[in-house]
Amino acid sequence: MTTLFISDLHLEESRPDITGAFLGFLKEKAPGAESLYILGDFFEAWIGDDERTPLQDQAATALRALSDSGTRIFLMHGNRDFLIGEDFCARSGATLLDDPTLIDLYGTPALLMHGDSLCTADVEYQKFRAKMRDPQMQKMILARPLDDRQQMARQLREMSMSTNRGKAEEIMDVTPEEVVRVMEAQDVPLLIHGHTHRPAEHNLEVNGKPAKRIVLGDWDKNIWWLAAEPGKEPELHKMPLTTP
Repeated sequence: MTTLFISDLHLEESRPDITGAFLGFLKEKAPGAESLYILGDFFEAWIGDDERTPLQDQAATALRALSDSGTRIFLMHGNRDFLIGEDFCARSGATLLDDPTLIDLYGTPALLMHGDSLCTADVEYQKFRAKMRDPQMQKMILARPLDDRQQMARQLREMSMSTNRGKAEEIMDVTPEEVVRVMEAQDVPLLIHGHTHRPAEHNLEVNGKPAKRIVLGDWDKNIWWLAAEPGKEPELHKMPLTTP
């Protein structure tokens, strides 16, 4: 039995190499896995399930094939694709998860998050996040015409890139105290998240006991995944992303 975790693929038409790597991952690494968890920012942008691009349909079809083979697929919102809805999940054979979600990982309680809510030093972003995650705001956005939403997504992306260039590196990383606070509140020895694009394993102390935070990597120059098996420590894997 194996459970796999990935995040931050940022699938988009301008990066067919990442799409190819993802399809290859599903064919070569995922078959036979008990579960696959995608912890946010699966797509670079998502403006509603009513936008059916070839890339989106290709991803849904590939996930559905894996689901039909017996692997359970779970999908969590990221800061780029928080408007993914039940329609896409139904087409993909995926179950949409809350952020955070607590699971039993072969006997170890594990907390799954995208990770952006842990970056509390970025006060302006947290205000923006709260606004965008409000159900009423999302309902208003999805009620707009598709081309309006496409333009909005482009503008938000440009704003994000411009804003992030002026931020200190530590502001865009998680706040260590917030990590411990969340893990202590959930009383978990393991936290798995993405978002920061800083793949690593961090040893911590939570409620006086040893604990670990595992950060998934983004798919850019490399592909990253975490594999967990019964009786073994979860292992973070890395493989160079090859250009077609």
